[in-house]
Amino acid sequence: MSNTDSAVDAFIKKTTRWPAETAALREILLGCGLNESIKWGKPCFAHGGKNVVIIQGFAEHCALMFFRGTLLSDPKKILKRQGPNAQAAMRIEYRSVAEVKALAPTLRAYVAEAVGLVDAGTEVAFADKEALVLPDELKAAFKKKPALGKAFSALTPGRQRAYVLHINGAKQSTTKVARIEKCTPQILAGKGMNDRD
Repeated sequence: MSNTDSAVDAFIKKTTRWPAETAALREILLGCGLNESIKWGKPCFAHGGKNVVIIQGFAEHCALMFFRGTLLSDPKKILKRQGPNAQAAMRIEYRSVAEVKALAPTLRAYVAEAVGLVDAGTEVAFADKEALVLPDELKAAFKKKPALGKAFSALTPGRQRAYVLHINGAKQSTTKVARIEKCTPQILAGKGMNDRD
């Protein structure tokens, strides 16, 4: 039996990005027995206290992201990487309610497989956190502002990696420092680079 959350109703009413598609996905996910809540400002669906999928609204499409997507068999070959450096997340993109309805049987099968992974306790083997090489500028920022270091350490490995890749993408030290300063409020808020309200 699914648990619904009035916060998801409120989200769908106020969002301007893909409200009808979000509602259609929600109906399917609740039908799969998942429990809903709002996490990271988006409708998130869980099983056994573990996140299974989250609905994301982007400018060009609505996406259903599977937290353990890289472990799914993907027989229809419709899963896309969340980003070039994603280690676990994979998503299915939608651009209309008709697409959501057409893929509903496939979506139910993928969710059932994802729930099976949760029940089996299967987790993605992330690259070792220690393998993440922090830029000197970020280490210096942590020394200057210990709360920043603490907040960064509390982020998921994927979020940490995204910030480090973004910062290291700059060639000059001054640009790295500027990127760190720009990302600081987001890190302190416990959010990833691409997380929005």
